[in-house]
Amino acid sequence: MQNGDTLIGDLLFQEQVIVPLPGSSHLFYIFTPSVLVFYGFWYSVVDLNQNGGLGAVVQKNVQMTNYQASDCVTAVKHGNGRDWWVFFRRFDVVNDSMYRYLITPLGIEGPFVQNIGTPTDNGFMHTTFSKDGSKYLVVDRRGLIEVYDFDRCSGLFTNVTTIEQEQPSGLVPYYFGCEFSASGRYIYVSSNDDVESRIVQFDLMSPNIPASKDTIADLSLPPTGGLLKRAPNDKIYFSCVYNDGILAYPYPDSVTSIYNLNLSVINYPDSAGTACDYSPFSFYLGGNETYWGLPNNPEYELGALAGSPCDTLVGIGEAPQIQQAALNVFYHTAWEKAFINASNLKGKTGKLLVYDMQGKVVHSEPLRILNGYYTRDLSMAGFSNGMYLVVLATEKERLTKKLMVE
Repeated sequence: MQNGDTLIGDLLFQEQVIVPLPGSSHLFYIFTPSVLVFYGFWYSVVDLNQNGGLGAVVQKNVQMTNYQASDCVTAVKHGNGRDWWVFFRRFDVVNDSMYRYLITPLGIEGPFVQNIGTPTDNGFMHTTFSKDGSKYLVVDRRGLIEVYDFDRCSGLFTNVTTIEQEQPSGLVPYYFGCEFSASGRYIYVSSNDDVESRIVQFDLMSPNIPASKDTIADLSLPPTGGLLKRAPNDKIYFSCVYNDGILAYPYPDSVTSIYNLNLSVINYPDSAGTACDYSPFSFYLGGNETYWGLPNNPEYELGALAGSPCDTLVGIGEAPQIQQAALNVFYHTAWEKAFINASNLKGKTGKLLVYDMQGKVVHSEPLRILNGYYTRDLSMAGFSNGMYLVVLATEKERLTKKLMVE
């Protein structure tokens, strides 16, 4: 996509989620927590009306927090059936903090923080919501499995059920992926210790949920298991990597097999044990190859929460509000680029200026504003280390932001 390169991210497995701007048919947010480098929670904006209908990234790498984030960004529809909740977890410190943002037609609100669940600093987690958005499932590589109740109106979690606790080093089950059955009664958890992989099932209606654990798939090399994902047909799909002793990304041309040309399928996830009908490597990908990951799509078609206090948009405050212009600047040391983003601009044309601390203009170029947005990846190669001022000047406004090159 035009301007779609150099988005922040670390090629991890639940590190991106896309949600529409409520009320728009062509604007979408891409949310990304950065796990390994350039810590924080970021967003970019895609406008599908640009580039002749092929779309373009019109805002890129806007940082909202600078916490080291876990690999588990998740989104769910608000109870009004229009807005969105987006969640991430930090893992630079042991914490039980759930960070959430509310996405409305007016933009992004938050972060709001709720402290709940088992404190952890495990960065490799997987999370998912049930099909109706009322339950939230968390697993991590150290063995944690927790289920929460969720209120789509308030965005708050309650009633934590800890099914399994984190284990000491050497005993961890390396839980990797998780998913709910369509009814929400059963959960499925995949594990992967790089040698053996399993899928286990739990019955959330059992009087003893941990004792309901049932292994429905048990694999060993060359396939190693990845993520689980419920599809619109309510089947659950399971991805694997083919590991012939040298695991490479991307695969060399010689590495093709039943294990990476197909997904496995749980055909009847709302049935107990073997009746769920796990069918290994049965869904052909048309010659394409799979790794550990699967798309992190939320339930886009989830409607309003009928009978709830927020099942209607009446009274939410639809009156137009004047939004202030904003300028964000981020410097990426490895790429030697400054990512410059502005939104809610009133002008149409202008000039981008970069000043050094002596007030000398060290860069100048004209700019054009599209629907209130401006974005630019500016190469800073050859610039000396130090502080600069980035100025965006239009016929109606002038925005300034400091930029540190180091």
